[in-house]
This record gives sequence, structure tokens and C-alpha cells, in this order.
Amino acid sequence: MSTIKAPHGIVVGVDGSAESEAAVAWATHEAILRKQPMTLLHVVAPVPVGWPPDPIVKGMPSWQSEEADKVLARARTVVDSVRGDASPEVHTEVVYGQVVPTLIDATEHSVLTVVGSVGLGAIGRLLLGSVSTSLIHHAHGPVAVIRTDRATVDDGPVVVGIDGSPASEAATALAFDEASRRGVRLVALHAWSDAGVIPLLDVNRSEHERQAHEILAERLAGYRERYPDVLVEQRVRLDHPARRLIEAAEHAQLVVVGSRGRGGFASQLLGSVSSAVVHAAGIPVIVARGEP
Repeated sequence: MSTIKAPHGIVVGVDGSAESEAAVAWATHEAILRKQPMTLLHVVAPVPVGWPPDPIVKGMPSWQSEEADKVLARARTVVDSVRGDASPEVHTEVVYGQVVPTLIDATEHSVLTVVGSVGLGAIGRLLLGSVSTSLIHHAHGPVAVIRTDRATVDDGPVVVGIDGSPASEAATALAFDEASRRGVRLVALHAWSDAGVIPLLDVNRSEHERQAHEILAERLAGYRERYPDVLVEQRVRLDHPARRLIEAAEHAQLVVVGSRGRGGFASQLLGSVSSAVVHAAGIPVIVARGEP
């Protein structure tokens, strides 16, 4: 498998689809905010043996190379239409290999990898978000998934899901940075579904929520000192995290979630929370991985 050679910065997977172009537009704004270079990456899957008729196809066929040039040219047009007076450094790269492994490899050295929620082609559309789903679970760094079905709220807040795990800590750090760069408030949401056992244990719900608010405030304290310009709204809810995050996304411009839960049952629901938010939020979602 080939690997990309251009400076990584913010890597955008492009394939010519509407979702891909939305990802390029969003990534251009992000590159301007972060003062980072962009790499427009197009991955060309190898042609199956036996088609075209040649017995063995070595390297990239000319028709695939020409199509790749067209895809990248369209992506550059989107960049030019978005950036205005700002001018992020833009690189283009074509890799001949498998899409998911190539993008996962790219995440190891990029500050952020951006993809559309759905790709081109019948298989890509049947496997809704197959590439984005693989990335949010196996990437080495943060991944942004962009949708085209609903416009974001330009002055809306950044929403972050917090549960106290290392990945949640990474999400919190990233969310504060995003809110600061955008000049908007941050909604810090802590929701838990395993607390549904509270009535069975005869634990006072209001007391439990009070303790949750205190813990959340402790988690946010250091970041509030680091980002005094960011107004923070704390929300503690007794409900499934994905449901509350999707609800909060209705009036937000970005959602940031971690890729790992708190362990045990919550950890087993990792995929359910991050995947549910990515596929249902309707606005850009960044999945943070690892520690800050």
C-alpha cells in the first residue's frame, strides 16, 4: 500500500461526491482557523484482476489517473470558492491502494482527518458511512465527519460529551480549542444511561445529579483557566448520552465526542455513542481519540 508524501496538516478524503465536497469546504474553514496546511487526498482502489481484459494490471490505469485528476481539480475549486482572502497552503495527493487502510495510515501524522459521511458508488452508499465508521474506530488521531443534509448554525455553540475517560479528556481539550477559535460558547454535556439503576438502589436522584455537576465542574476547571474567553454551559442529564448529544446538536455548529467510554458497560457502548452521533447529528462531528 502506498502512503501519502505531501505535508499532512489537515487531511481531507476526496472522491468527487457531494459529501466529499462538503468535507473539503468545512476543512478549508478549519485550516484557516487553525492556520494549518491542507492535503486533499484521493485514494484509487486497485482494479480487480480480469477487468479490464488485460491479464495483469500493474499500477494505476490511465483512465483512473485521469479521473483522479478531475476529482482533485473539483476539490481545489471548492477550496478556492471558500477561502476568500485567506489562503491555506493546499497540497494534493493520489494514492493507489485500499481506501480505509490508506486513510487510517494518514491519520497517524495529520492534525485532523476530514471525510464525508457517505462516499460515491452503490457499494459506498449501501454501506452507509463504512469509511467514516472505520476511521472513528481505528484512526490514530481526531476525525471529523461532515454531512450535507442540514446547514450548521454559524453562531451556535460547540457541544462536547464528557464522561471522565481519557478520550473524553481529549475531546474536552479539542472542544475548548474549537470554541475559542470560533468565538462561541461551549456546551459541556454529561449524560449517563447506567444511572438508570438509581431508583432500584434507592439513591436520591437530585443528590446524584449534584455530585455529577461537581465532578463535571472539576473536569472543566483547568480548561476554563486556559480558555477564559470561552463561556461554558454545563448540562447533566439522566439519559442515554447519544440521545442527548444529538438533541444538543440541533442548535449547535459542531459536536465533539471521545472514542472510548469509561470502561465496563459504558466502554462496550463506545460504538453506539460515537457512531450514533456521527450518523444522526446532522452537523459536523469530531471524534477525538486517545489522550490530549
